[in-house]
Parts: sequence; C-alpha cells; structure tokens
Amino acid sequence: MWDCPEIIATVEGRVGLLTLNRPKALNALTLPMVRALTSALLRWRDDPAIAAVAIRGMGRDGPFGSFCAGGDIRFFHQAALAGSPRLEDFFTEEYTLNHLIHRYPKPYLAFMDGIVMGGGMGISQGASTRIVTERSKLGMPETGIGLFPDVGGGYFLSRLPGSAGEWLALTGQVLDGPQALGLGLADVCASVDTLASAWAALPGLDWSSLKPLEPWIATYSIANYSAATRPEGQFDPFFSRATVFDIVQALESDGGDWASQTAATLRQRSPLMLHVVLEQIRRARNLSLADDLRLERDLVRHCFFTEHLGRSGVSSETVEGIRALAVDKDHRPKWQPTRIEDVTPEMVAPFFASPWPAQMHPLHDLV
Repeated sequence: MWDCPEIIATVEGRVGLLTLNRPKALNALTLPMVRALTSALLRWRDDPAIAAVAIRGMGRDGPFGSFCAGGDIRFFHQAALAGSPRLEDFFTEEYTLNHLIHRYPKPYLAFMDGIVMGGGMGISQGASTRIVTERSKLGMPETGIGLFPDVGGGYFLSRLPGSAGEWLALTGQVLDGPQALGLGLADVCASVDTLASAWAALPGLDWSSLKPLEPWIATYSIANYSAATRPEGQFDPFFSRATVFDIVQALESDGGDWASQTAATLRQRSPLMLHVVLEQIRRARNLSLADDLRLERDLVRHCFFTEHLGRSGVSSETVEGIRALAVDKDHRPKWQPTRIEDVTPEMVAPFFASPWPAQMHPLHDLV
C-alpha cells in the first residue's frame, strides 16, 4: 500500500475506514493521496473479510467539518509551468480512481460534510450512499479557473433533471445539503451532531443481512430534508438553449435579479471554456462512465496544452485561471478570447479530438 500520512486507512470489524487527513488544505487531493486511496480500495475490494468502505474528511478541529475541496490546483499550476509528467499522472490516476469508486462492488459510503468541490465530488458521487449535512457545500466550480467539471462530472451532471447539469457546470453554483438531495447529488441528510456516532456504528452493523444499511439510515437520517428545496424549473428556460450565447442573451434579456446575477457570473468565466463545457455536458449524456472519463482525459490534456490555439503552460486558460484565483489572487484572469461572443467553433472542436490512438489512450482499459 502507498504510504501517505494524508490518508488514514484502518479496518474496524468488516468495514474499511478512510479519512482524508490534509485539513489545512481542506483535504485537497495530491497524487500520493490518490494513490493511497486507490491502493486501499483495491485491497479491500478483493478481501472477503471487508464488507463495506466509508470515507470522510478531517476538519481543522477533528474528524468531519470538511470533506474535500478538490484537486491541489497549486500543484497543477507548478507542474504545468515546470512541464512535470506528474501532472499527466495525476489526472490519469485520479480518473481511474473515480471509475473504481463508481464501479465498486461493495457498499461505499461518503460522508460529504462541509466543502465538497471538484475532486471531492469525484470521490463521492460514485458512492452507493452519499451523506450530506446542514453545512455541506457541493459544487463543480471549475469554469472559474478556466477548467471544466472533470472527475466524471460530465457523466453525473448530465444525468441530473432537466438542464440542471448545464446550470451547475457552467456557473459553478454551490448547493447546500437539501438542494443536493433535491437534485439527486445526495441520498441521505444527517445532522452534524450525529456524524461521529453514525461513523462509529458502521462496524457493528449486521453485514451478513440483505439490507444492512436500512436501520442505520433510519437512525441517522433527517426525515424532513426533502426534494422540496430543488429550484424547480428556475434554470431550465435558460440553460436548455442551444448555445452559450443563447443562454447568456436570454438571461440578460430577462430582467429578473436571479437571471441578471447568473448572467454576470457567466460573464466572469472563461468564455472559451464555457463553450467547451456546454459541449462536454451534452455529449456526456450519451456516454458510458468509461467513455466520459476518456473524453475528460482528452479535454484536460487540451486544457494545459492548447496546441491548436498556439498556447500552453502559462498562457493556457487553466493555468491563467489558477494564477488569478489561487497564486497571485488578483481575481482578474486574462481570458482569451475575452468575450463569449468571440469564441468560434474552430476554437472549441479540437478539444474533443483525442491526442491518442484508441489503444494508446491512458484510460483505454476502463470498461
């Protein structure tokens, strides 16, 4: 097993327990963390003594409080500028981990307390039981750094009701626990006060029964959290439109506060990546999980090495977005092009051409 102090892997009874242990960085994923998670999950998958797996994040004051803020974007920035092959390794291995979780043959419970962004969604959305709390904050905010909702985001966002996937992918809107339940991004809402006891109770369940989790869920879930918090239809009239320009034009023409604020948010995002993301979500609706992850692996290569635009490294949308948000923190990214109206199909289409022949693709063996 990979030795990584930022992943605590233990076994109690018949349950494998995983804790992300990088609280000062909100448990942002590094390559060693991805490798340690993969190693533990593969070992437990093949161990008949292990009946289930649970995962949580370590907060600043102890377990829970923060799940995972995503991938370590500072590492992305440094690796891209240095031309480090570890950047390629990270995405290949992270997406392989996402696939493993979605296809895991044993119950996998994700305690999605606190921040659950980007890569945090990647290691939780494939869970058989997704637990949120009253302080959960879920989102795929990648367009804010000139990226796209990866880690299987195309797959799970595109399968949300109506045009919720387009709305969340393009805007990076953050959802609370009840909203996540309402849109199908969570299964159970538990009170923060009960998380420690819920976690501790898992090894004592009767894992030989047909439905071992039913009494556990009944004990710890909050019954009055329901789908009633879904913003029913609010986004559909806008985000179901054919193009990014059509969406923004409709929002700006509406005149309402929500529409105006949403349009303003989109105007702050990378115009180029908004077009790429809309195409990503709509293609992903007809893709299997494995094919979606292969598409995303293609996309992420193009995000850092945009050869068809004559740009890579420091001049790519993604590296510039990370610089503005997390490195210099001036929050003034210099997007190219600067306006949604100036993005052409010729700029977008090459993102969807794989850099690899099918049998040489880094994820060719996913099924």
